[in-house]
Amino acid sequence: MRGGVRAVLQDLLRGHAPRSYSSSAAEAPAVRPPRDRILTLQSMNPQVRAVEYAVRGPIVVKAGEIERELQQGIKKPFSEVIKANIGDAHAMGQQPITFLRQVVALCTYPDLLDSPRFPEDAKVRARRILESCGGQSLGSYSASQGVTCIREDVARYIERRDGGVPADPDNIFLTTGASDGIASILKILVSGEGNSRTGVMIPIPQYPLYSAAISELNAVQVNYYLDEDHCWALDVNELKRALNQAKQYSNPKVLCIINPGNPTGQVQSRRCIEEVIHFAWKEGLFLLADEVYQDNVYSQDCQFHSFKKVLYEMGPEYSSNVELASFHSTSKGYMGECGYRGGYMEVLNLHPDIKAQLVKMLSVRLCPPVSGQAAMDVVVNPPQPNEDSYPQFIQEKEAVLSTLAHKAKLTEELFNQVPGIKCNPLQGAMYAFPRVFIPPCAVEKAEELQMAPDMFYCMRLLEETGICVVPGSGFGQRDGTFHFRMTILPPVEKLRHLLQSVKDFHIRFLEEFS
Repeated sequence: MRGGVRAVLQDLLRGHAPRSYSSSAAEAPAVRPPRDRILTLQSMNPQVRAVEYAVRGPIVVKAGEIERELQQGIKKPFSEVIKANIGDAHAMGQQPITFLRQVVALCTYPDLLDSPRFPEDAKVRARRILESCGGQSLGSYSASQGVTCIREDVARYIERRDGGVPADPDNIFLTTGASDGIASILKILVSGEGNSRTGVMIPIPQYPLYSAAISELNAVQVNYYLDEDHCWALDVNELKRALNQAKQYSNPKVLCIINPGNPTGQVQSRRCIEEVIHFAWKEGLFLLADEVYQDNVYSQDCQFHSFKKVLYEMGPEYSSNVELASFHSTSKGYMGECGYRGGYMEVLNLHPDIKAQLVKMLSVRLCPPVSGQAAMDVVVNPPQPNEDSYPQFIQEKEAVLSTLAHKAKLTEELFNQVPGIKCNPLQGAMYAFPRVFIPPCAVEKAEELQMAPDMFYCMRLLEETGICVVPGSGFGQRDGTFHFRMTILPPVEKLRHLLQSVKDFHIRFLEEFS
C-alpha cells in the first residue's frame, strides 16, 4: 500500500498523470442508495400538518421575498414593504415605555442599581424582583407558576381593576405570552375520541391561535359567528345554534371569548358578558376569556368589563361554579412588548386535582422567561401618583393610547370613503377588519389560481403597493363575504399613506375585474 502511494506521489512530482494502482484493502466501499427519510409529510404528526396560522402565512412569506428583491435593487412601484399583518407595536415604530425598560434593565444588570441615572422607584421594584429570584439573578429558573412576588403583584392588580374582587396568587400562572396560557389550558381540557371529542367554541372571525391549537390537539372546532351588521356583536342565540349543532358530532365543553375582539375590534357590553356567563353556567361550559386588549378601548360609548368581575357580581351561584381562565399579556395594551413574551393566566373554580395536573404539565417546560415575568410585573405594578416616575409614565401611556384612538377613527373614516369597502367602528384592540367587495370575475380568476378570493386580493395588493395584510379567510368569515385584517399601529402619516394606497388599489382592482 505504501509503495503505491509513493509511486502516485512520484508521478505527480514529475508532472505525469497518476498511474492506476489497485489494492484490495484500498477499494472504495460500494455506494449505497440514499436511505428513505424517516420524517416526511406523510409520516409526520397529521395534527401538526393540519395547523394553519394566517398571521405569518403565505402572504408574509411573499412579503419577505419582495423585501429581499428591493434590497437587491429590483425596481418596484413602491420603496418599502409595510407589514400591517401583525400587531407588533415596536416593529411599527412605537417607543418603549421608559419605566418598564428601566426596571427590566436593572433586573438584567444589577450593577446599574448604583447608577444615579435610574429613579429610585424603578430600583425598588427591581430589588424586590431580584430578591425573589434564585441567586438574586434573572438568569435563574423560577417556580413553574412564576416568581412568587410577581404573582402577588398580578393578584393585587386584578383586585384593583375589578373594584375589590379578591384574587389569589395561587390561582395566577405566569406564562410565555398569553398564547402559552391558552394552549396550556386547552391541552388539559381536550379529551375523547370520535363523537366524544372535545368541542371548543370559538368566535368567527377568530384569532388563528385558537384554530391552530384546536387542530394540533385533535379537538373539534365549533364556530359561532359574530354579527357584522351590528358591529360584530355576540348573540347568545348564535351560541345556542352552534352548541346544539356541535352536540351531534362532538362533546362541546369549552367556550372561548376574545374581548376586546381580534380581529374585529368590538368591545362587549356588560349585559352581553352576563348573558354569556349565564349560558356557560347553564350548559356546563368552561370559559376562556382572552382579555389581552383590555387597555385598548377607544370608543367613548364602550368600557372594558372583565369576565371575572361580572362573574362575581352575578352572585355566588355563578362565581362559585363557573370555571374560568382569563389571560393578559405584555404584548398589547400601551406596552407593545411582544418580544419579552410576558403574560399571565388566572384560573377560577379549578378542581384542586386539576390545578395540580396543570402545575405538573407546566413544570415540564420549567418556567416562562424570567425577563418577561419582570416586564409583566411593571404592567401590573406601574408607578403610582406619589412616585417620581409617575408623571413621565402616565404621559407616555396616555400618548400611546390617545394616538391609537385617533388612528382607529381615522382608519374607519377613510375606509368607509372607498366604494366597495365597509368598515365597522374600531371600538378597541388594534386592528381593522373591513369587508371588501370582490367582483365575480376576480373570484373566478382566484379559483383558476386555486386561491381564496381574498387571498388573491391581498396578494395583488402586496405586489402592487407593498402593503402586507392578512386575508379574512385566515380568520374565518361567513360564506360569500370577504375581508382582510390590518393593524392600525403604523405612525399616523404612514397609516394615511397606507390607507390611500389601499383606496387607489381597490378602485383599480374593481375597474380591472368589473
